[in-house]
Amino acid sequence: MVALLSIYRKLIEYRFYIAIAMVVITIALTFTNYNGWWWFALIMAIFMAGSHIFFGPIRLIQEAVQAGDEETAKKHIKTVIFPRLLFKPVRQSFYMLQSNMAMTNKNFKEAEVLMNKSIKSKSKILGDTGEGASYLQLGLIALQNGNRNEGKKNLRLALSKGLPDKESEAAAYVQLSAIELQSRKLSQARNLLNKAKKLNPKSPEIVPQIKQIEKHLNGIR
Repeated sequence: MVALLSIYRKLIEYRFYIAIAMVVITIALTFTNYNGWWWFALIMAIFMAGSHIFFGPIRLIQEAVQAGDEETAKKHIKTVIFPRLLFKPVRQSFYMLQSNMAMTNKNFKEAEVLMNKSIKSKSKILGDTGEGASYLQLGLIALQNGNRNEGKKNLRLALSKGLPDKESEAAAYVQLSAIELQSRKLSQARNLLNKAKKLNPKSPEIVPQIKQIEKHLNGIR
């Protein structure tokens, strides 16, 4: 099974080059006694090239990003010559993965541009939860850029569109609570924080934020 997965990954990585090889074989077959087989090589070339152009190495990029291997992810991203030709759900994921990498490197401006491209490539296949996750990240990016109003707007959009899990939903409520706390809107901050707590998040990033906001709210008279 492991060997088959390895072969499959190699096929995804080198299929465009395989397509070129098939074109060469097609041309060669036209000058041989086996030229009746040229159509098979041509079909294989079209299939390989088409799968690379319209689907890209998205699986390989995802695996590299999840493994924290940025160099490998960048190598695969560079093989996508025409991102606009990717099918919409693939293109949406492609830009989102790039945005995630930019955020990891604290390049928030680039992350924002890429996330907007992801949202513009919205696909019905991913549904509103996919769009909600995009707006959540866009909201977090806006807050990192110091744009509180934009962040608040996008976080509320994320909640209205729907998020894929309770951890993401809690993260949105926590960030909104922090915004209201900074604006000294204590009642709204407490209400939003309670909504986050009811979701019972376990994330090591979210739990300390809840405790910190709660501490601030309890310290305000």
